[in-house]
Amino acid sequence: MSGPAHPLCPITGEPAVRRVQVVDARLLAALWRIVHRTDPRPSFRGSTRFGLWESPTGLYFFDPMRAGDAGFYAGFYRSRFMRGYLRDPARAEFRLAAERIAPGARVLDVGCGFGTFRHRVPQADYTGLDPHFSGDPAKDPWARKQTLAEHLAERAGRYDAVCAFQVMEHVEDPLALMREMAAALRPGGLAFVGVPHVPSAQSRIPNWLTNAVPHHLTWWSDPALRALAGRAGLTDAEVLVSPWSRGDVFVHWLARFSPVKAVTRHYRHAAAWHLAPLAAAVPAYLASRLLPLPAPGRDEGVSLLLVARKPGFP
Repeated sequence: MSGPAHPLCPITGEPAVRRVQVVDARLLAALWRIVHRTDPRPSFRGSTRFGLWESPTGLYFFDPMRAGDAGFYAGFYRSRFMRGYLRDPARAEFRLAAERIAPGARVLDVGCGFGTFRHRVPQADYTGLDPHFSGDPAKDPWARKQTLAEHLAERAGRYDAVCAFQVMEHVEDPLALMREMAAALRPGGLAFVGVPHVPSAQSRIPNWLTNAVPHHLTWWSDPALRALAGRAGLTDAEVLVSPWSRGDVFVHWLARFSPVKAVTRHYRHAAAWHLAPLAAAVPAYLASRLLPLPAPGRDEGVSLLLVARKPGFP
């Protein structure tokens, strides 16, 4: 009997090299409802099983890809942790990108959320773009309630820097988004893409829902980000490790203290897998508040940051 057909990598179009595991949609739906009080089933659109696959670039991706809808995120972002994280300007990926943005640069922040990155680039002409922006663009003149495709009709090729922090992993066609980001750049401009990666602390926590469909559809690697940049026509790609900040280091300690480590599989309906993160939560919280941050260079960090340039000259 032949095995399952290998789905194609969403970046390169090459067949996946292996299936990491199959995840039952009922397990994920139950966990989302219990842990985060949000219902992912409308976003699943009838899918009953999800394969988690690894591409030749090291990218992990779910098949089928099912992005969360507005109702799912309305529930998920009610949590204090998520709202605090999204409003935290101290995230290391923000600092790494801001260091490369010159005074007066025109910056486009795709999927800007609350526009937190603008606090790290006061020297720049900042525009935040988010079709689901929760504020009032009339009161927040830096905000545009548009998709990137809609924005390109007005301002293609206008920006010195285009950023997408923790956005790429949420979309069903990451290459299309990367190409739109490239189209928004002027020649010589820089693209910044921050993404979760594998292996990482997140991928070692058993039943860690933040990494699960319909929230995260992809987990990234250095080669995957370089392939993404190349397929979008960008050059001089560099991949940086974003070190932990005080606002996200809880995840690092949760993975360290968990008595169960997710290695060959990541989701499982078993008592030990459900209880392990709960057992680790209190010591992880205390460590995240009291212990020094992990030293950069000696840890995988919280995420990866791609920096790539659009060819040509202004």
